[in-house]
Parts: sequence; C-alpha cells; structure tokens
Amino acid sequence: MESSSELVAFPLLMTPIESNYRACTIPYRFPSDNPRKPTPTELQWIDLFFNSIPSFKKRAETDTTVVDAPAKAQKFAQRYTEILEDLKKDPESHGGPPDCILLCRLREQILRELGFRDIFKKVKDEENAKAISLFEDVVHLNDAIEDGTKRLENLVRGIFAGNIFDLGSAQLAEVFSRDGMSFLASCQNLVPRPWVVDDFYTFKVKWSKKSWKKAVVFVDNSGADIILGILPFARELLRRGTQVVLAANDLPSINDVTYPELVEIISKLKDGSGKLMGVDASNLLIANSGNDLPVIDLTRVSQELAYLSSDADLVILEGMGRGIETNLYAQFKCDSLKIGMVKHPEVAQFLGGRLYDCVFKYNEVLS
Repeated sequence: MESSSELVAFPLLMTPIESNYRACTIPYRFPSDNPRKPTPTELQWIDLFFNSIPSFKKRAETDTTVVDAPAKAQKFAQRYTEILEDLKKDPESHGGPPDCILLCRLREQILRELGFRDIFKKVKDEENAKAISLFEDVVHLNDAIEDGTKRLENLVRGIFAGNIFDLGSAQLAEVFSRDGMSFLASCQNLVPRPWVVDDFYTFKVKWSKKSWKKAVVFVDNSGADIILGILPFARELLRRGTQVVLAANDLPSINDVTYPELVEIISKLKDGSGKLMGVDASNLLIANSGNDLPVIDLTRVSQELAYLSSDADLVILEGMGRGIETNLYAQFKCDSLKIGMVKHPEVAQFLGGRLYDCVFKYNEVLS
C-alpha cells in the first residue's frame, strides 16, 4: 500500500515517541470502556464515514480508467458498508478498535483492491487548472499589502479559504457538486475571530521578530488549497529567507494533492528563471511524504522526508485530517503550526467550536 521503501518516524517528534505521540486527536474510547462494545464516539465516527459512501460511490462510478466502474463502485459501497456494520457490532473486528486512520485505511483498501486508484483525478485536474489561472491575481493582492503583519493575516485567511476544497466532507462534497466554490468569497466569509483555537496573535508577534531557517509543510488538498492557500504563504516564507519543504502524499487519497501532481503544479507556476512571481524558488523543495491517506501517522514517513526534515525549525501541518484530526496535540522538538478548517460537526463538537471554524495552533519551542 505504501511506497516501496521502509517508512520511519518523523525526526522532529518529541521523544520518547511511544509515550509522547498518538496519531489521533479525539479519543474514541478509554481503557475503562468495554472492548466488545462500541463507544458513542466510535458510533458517531463510523456514521460519519458511512455518510461519505454515496459521494465516493458516485466518483467511482464515473472513473473511466476502471473497467465495469459502476458495478465495482456498487461493490465498494456494499463492502465498506458491511465493514462499518461489523465495527458497530464488534469494535475489535477488522483490526479495530476504530480510529480515523483505520476508517480511512479500510476505505482506501477496498477501493484499491477493486482497481480504483484515483477516483477524484478528474475533479483535481479541473480545480488545479482553475486555481493556476488565479494564482497571479491572488499573489498580486497579497503583495499589494505593504504592512507585513496585515499581509500575513491575509495569507493565513487564504490558507483557510483554500482548505474548504475538501471532498472528504459529505456536506462540502454536496455544496461543491452544486455550485463549486469561490476562493475570494470564501476568504471574506470566514468565521470571525477569535477562532476555536487561535494563537494567531502570538504567531504574528513571532513572525515580525523571527525568521525560521527551514520549514516543513505537510500539505492537504489539490486546487485552491495548495495553489491559492499554501503556495502564496510558502512564497512569503521563501522571500523572508526560509527554506521550504512541501511534503505531499505518495499515493492518491480523496482530493489530496500527490507528490507527482505537486511537482507538475510548481513547474507550471515557475517562470523561465525558476522564480515564483518574482521570488527565487531555488529554496523550495518538494518531498514525497510516504503517506497514502487523508490523515497522517507521523511515525510512518518516507526516509527522504525524514532526511530533509532533520534540521528544520518549523513544522506546519495543514488541513483537517493532518493538522486537526490526527496531530493537533502532536509535540515537536521545534516550533510548530497546525492550521485548518473544521469541516466535520463531530470535530466542531469536540473542540467546542462552530462548523467551518478555524484552527490556528502555534507552539513555540524555546531553544
């Protein structure tokens, strides 16, 4: 399932990893819970994944790279439903008890076994093309803001607005298929601050006083998310002298951008002299994270990424799957930023915020 070479622990995780790290933010169960009986939280999350089946089935049915796609899509829906029903009866079945990593992995496994490699490919390509055509305008809008901290706030709003393009969320998949999404409108319609987790002020002060030497950014979705949200922010870091490593998935999962796709996007955005809208991009590196899910367990990353990250002094996890659902409380040996939009009611409830609320969690490590 993963890339061919062996996966290793991300070198900047706080050690000992066994006692400091678990790739799951929301506890689905506690040691005192009956192992044979699903907890209310497990049931809630199993239902969330159950509700995603129709939109995944619809994408799979129209996958022209797969022979008999409609019949196989039906088989996917049937098998995944059966597995989720099994987990409701016995949480220890299918490698349980379930957490969001297992529920994602089982879904991907069934799709891949049936020959579906990338059911969101068409929509990713369309959204990437759309976002690439808007990149220049978005960068110009940011560059026109002379005040550095106001520009930072605008760039951060852009990350949140871009992060809305997430077809793993049943509600958003519905909205998207109905009327698409406007990036600039999304920027203006963000929930007002204070956000549910809001360390923006602390980060803003740090930003004005400190420059990081190397940032590793775990990226999320294709389209507006990577191109209009993350890349303008990465470009600003480059302009400030920070080396930037963008870590993207090895294999396709939902509408997340993959390593080969990101390489292609960047080559389209750079000019003849290797610049990103006038900013030298020779310090921009793209790495294969070794991951194949829309969430991430940082004890399992590629050796390439581990090597590139070992001397970084800022780790950024972007998006709900990586930054909120699996790593909100992850502790690192260096500064870290978890940034993403809350797109599942269950996550909003856990955090005590609103749906489409924003998470901006900054942790500074004093050297």
